[in-house]
Amino acid sequence: MNAKPDDDALSWAGENDPTLAAGDASTRPELADGWSTPGTSTGTTPDGFHDDSAETSEPAAAQVASAGASATLVIMGILAGVYLLYTIGWFIGVNRITNPIDDPVSEFMFSLGAWLAVAAPMVWFGVTYWLTTSRPRTRLAWLVLGVVLLAPIPFIFGSGAAA
Repeated sequence: MNAKPDDDALSWAGENDPTLAAGDASTRPELADGWSTPGTSTGTTPDGFHDDSAETSEPAAAQVASAGASATLVIMGILAGVYLLYTIGWFIGVNRITNPIDDPVSEFMFSLGAWLAVAAPMVWFGVTYWLTTSRPRTRLAWLVLGVVLLAPIPFIFGSGAAA
């Protein structure tokens, strides 16, 4: 480390703040109102009463919860990639289909249905993610169901005409 802190490549304003010092609670400074710095808990309130909310849970339970959250994040990333590929697959599949209809209203409805099929995977993922924010297992179940239901059949089978 350099003698001058300004010469360090990775320095920022406030890095020498004493309230950010690492260590146990006895070495950290107290704030003006009597509470200890954030992240430290002495188990007592400024009035001297014992604070039950300051009790820490077992670190093993936190590690298990963290591992579950990491696995869920990886699964969500994989499912998001599948839905993106489904959207691309529907786009390619819809562009391959020829429209044999001459009636303007029927032609419009055919085009509307085709573009709704392209948008369906994105809409399914977004709505499922939005409506199940507090229920991760339900979210994963609905997303897996969408993977099964929204498969881009025209792209998979290579159909070139409407049935």
